[in-house]
Amino acid sequence: MSENPFELKEELFSSKTNTPSIKFCLYTVEDTVKELRTDINQGLGNSQDVLNRRSIHGVNELSNDEEESIVWKFIATFYEDPLILLLIGSAVISFWMGNVDDAISITLAIVIVVTVGFVQEYRSEKSLEALNKLVPAEAKLTRNGNTSHVLASTLVPGDLVHFVQGDRIPADIRLTDAVYLSIDESNLTGENEPVRKKVDPVIKTGNETPSITVRSSIAYMGTLVRDGHGSGIVVATGAKTEFGAVFEMMLEIEKPKTPLQQAMDKLGKDLSMFSFVVIGIICFIGVVQGRSWLDMFQISVSLAVAAIPEGLPIIVTVTLALGVLRMARRKAIVRRLPSVETLGSVNVICSDKTGTLTKNQMSVTKVWTSDYEGSFNSPFLIVEKLDDTNLHKEMTTNMRRTLEAGNICNNARYSHESDKFVGNASDIALVDCLQHFGLEDVRPTMERVYELPFSSKRKYMAVCVHQGDLNKAETVAKGATERVLELCSRYYDSDGLIKPITTEFKNLVHERSIMLANDGLRVLGFARHGSKIGPSDNEEKPTTYPNDLIFAGMVGMKDPPRPNVAKSIQLLMQGGVHVVMITGDSPTTAVHIAKQIGMPVVGPDSVMTGDQLDSLSEDLLSDAIHNVSVFARTTPEHKVTIVKALQRRGDIVAMTGDGVNDAPALKLADIGIAMGKNGTDVAKEAADMVLTDDDFSTILSAIEEGKGIFYNIQNFVTFQLSTSIAALTLIALATFFGLPNPLNAMQILWINILMDGPPAQSLGVEPVDHEVMKKPPRKRNDKILTEAVIKRVLQSAAMIIMGTIYIFIREMNDGEVTARDTTMTFTCFVFYDMFNALGCRHYTKSIFELGLTNQMFNFAVLGSLIGQFCAIYVPFFQSIFQTEALTLGDLVRLLFLTSSVFIADEVRKYILRRKNSMSYGTNYGYGV
Repeated sequence: MSENPFELKEELFSSKTNTPSIKFCLYTVEDTVKELRTDINQGLGNSQDVLNRRSIHGVNELSNDEEESIVWKFIATFYEDPLILLLIGSAVISFWMGNVDDAISITLAIVIVVTVGFVQEYRSEKSLEALNKLVPAEAKLTRNGNTSHVLASTLVPGDLVHFVQGDRIPADIRLTDAVYLSIDESNLTGENEPVRKKVDPVIKTGNETPSITVRSSIAYMGTLVRDGHGSGIVVATGAKTEFGAVFEMMLEIEKPKTPLQQAMDKLGKDLSMFSFVVIGIICFIGVVQGRSWLDMFQISVSLAVAAIPEGLPIIVTVTLALGVLRMARRKAIVRRLPSVETLGSVNVICSDKTGTLTKNQMSVTKVWTSDYEGSFNSPFLIVEKLDDTNLHKEMTTNMRRTLEAGNICNNARYSHESDKFVGNASDIALVDCLQHFGLEDVRPTMERVYELPFSSKRKYMAVCVHQGDLNKAETVAKGATERVLELCSRYYDSDGLIKPITTEFKNLVHERSIMLANDGLRVLGFARHGSKIGPSDNEEKPTTYPNDLIFAGMVGMKDPPRPNVAKSIQLLMQGGVHVVMITGDSPTTAVHIAKQIGMPVVGPDSVMTGDQLDSLSEDLLSDAIHNVSVFARTTPEHKVTIVKALQRRGDIVAMTGDGVNDAPALKLADIGIAMGKNGTDVAKEAADMVLTDDDFSTILSAIEEGKGIFYNIQNFVTFQLSTSIAALTLIALATFFGLPNPLNAMQILWINILMDGPPAQSLGVEPVDHEVMKKPPRKRNDKILTEAVIKRVLQSAAMIIMGTIYIFIREMNDGEVTARDTTMTFTCFVFYDMFNALGCRHYTKSIFELGLTNQMFNFAVLGSLIGQFCAIYVPFFQSIFQTEALTLGDLVRLLFLTSSVFIADEVRKYILRRKNSMSYGTNYGYGV
């Protein structure tokens, strides 16, 4: 199936000639505002009007209304499984031959088995549906003059929305403002080249309807902003958008199974083939021995239902999905199930500094200009140590110019709803510090002529503004000090006069910049005046880039490390995970932060800059990267280089990112991790995991959950296989030696419910053992069924078989099988199953260490035991299962015998722990 749904539904677009986007792309901005009764600056102002519009146009979501009835889904499960059809056939034959009790019993068993399986599958589907709602689309909305982040589903036609580089367009929008705006429409049109957008209406030629690719004044729902920023009026929501036309086709795309699910499918098929062969032999020998062919048929089909682990892939899906939902509660949203498997293998984490390792709460702490004399111990104005009165007194002419430059070259917006500025953390810090110096935000008094947005390549941002007279427009720039200095030919000296830049002044700026960076501060340089910049005729580039500017000064900003990062890094390092910091800051700033959070920075080999990355070949970089803990002065493009170099060495890499340009690296990494708060929609789309709190410590929690899920799956596979092998072998041995069958069809089906039902599922949600973080990352190709796991399965199965056969033969002392004999054997097997499940909760830890922490397991086992007691004590169930009441002494004897499988596993765990304590560091006691 094509990845571009537009190619499949092209006729839909050609046939739809009255969509809102076609209509409004021809309208001017003024006509659009008038038609939709809104305001170009304030947005919609009446809450009742918003509700009325939503009642007319609906919620801004694309949903599948044709959901299949749950009743029909349940009915379908009866005829979709061939084994269930065989059981139904068996019940019909029994009824036809006059065995009404057998027919009723088998029918009841079919209903129970199908219901348990259906509940499992339905739970799996609902868990997966829940995952799709973990990362809801958001929009930046202005209503009644207040700007805030809202769910995109709340938008209505007429709303005023804003978007920046990396955002996903939340609805079909008629643009009212477009600054250097380019939008990637490939998911809608198939064209990979970003489309340049503008505010001017499309000129219609003749009677032809403007095609979707030429509506340059429209931003389509679901497309991605690749460059610049803009604003616009919502003209269509939900199914009325252009994307709504292809949504139906997208619903038909079936999601591929995860590698683990595929492995479980293969394991299930292999075991099924083996089971069918064994069951066929059992049935053949039984008939040859003269047993009733109907009895052997019923036993064989029941045995097939019990022995074939058809529920294995479903339980894996449920376990993965529930694990992902648990991660979401710990602020890590996994967008793709295969990522859960990869998490346990990650051995290198490449992390952004700002916002991930640090709080992303910038505050201006130091200011430097050439006219500030400083004190005897510092050439900087230390903002955080002075109150507002003193700051006002200390401010010099050049400081005012610097702070004003930071104010003008700024995109932070004030939100009345949250009563604070929102936007980039650096921009917010620059605006917030103005009040402490007695300055006001001057942007409302100015009009922007043009903006050159910040980019990782340029490392600076510039705007051209004027206060009413275009001839007096000036350019203001901010960015990395060395890049801003390159744009300058002059500077403001100690007297506030303009002087030509000298080598001596450049050296002084460089020296002061290093001093600020050594304190772990982000350093920004500011300049103003010089030539004007603006759009040229083709609007692709500014007429001139900033030049001949006047250097004003520098600001140092503090972004403190997150409180739990140091501990998280220490735990990751203990578990064999190498943590790497990647930042655009200077090496000195990066090293200062790295040491604060406990990263190993020893010698020059631990730090590498972007320039060094560019100078090394791929092979040399792979060799040199081994000891590097900090990459400084890097661009997002360098992240791709770093990931490739690490993967070439065989590392499993997790990479964090938040920007548009981070998307290639996030996609390339084994685990791409996007930031939920400050991350762009492009980054979230490319990532496998989203951190809703942007906190590095959350990655630790996610890896811990990922490892725990893998071992939980290993544990319930151990439980299922040991029970399945025991049931098959038990019937096979009885048949081969000419003994009566120790379990009847109904009893085997009940064992299947225990094996595939709540007890098995509860093992998949065992609380994560924190000790998993001390275990090194597992290899990507590690199998579920390792040699150690197989030995454990065979040990448990052997004990269940021997104990159950012992009870069966001991009870059958008169050579005839009575209801008591099968009841004792049946109950013995079920008790063995429960003790086996208890032992399977952990590979090495004793149940006495774990305690009763898994509530689902406690209730599952309790429910299973109650069900068993009903089967042997309630008359109705006695007739179905062909059982009779046992004495208290019988139950005590069975409990003593069946606990042997649990005791043997506890002894195995004790021996393994002793062995591992003598060779600590090899495998930490896990079954791998």
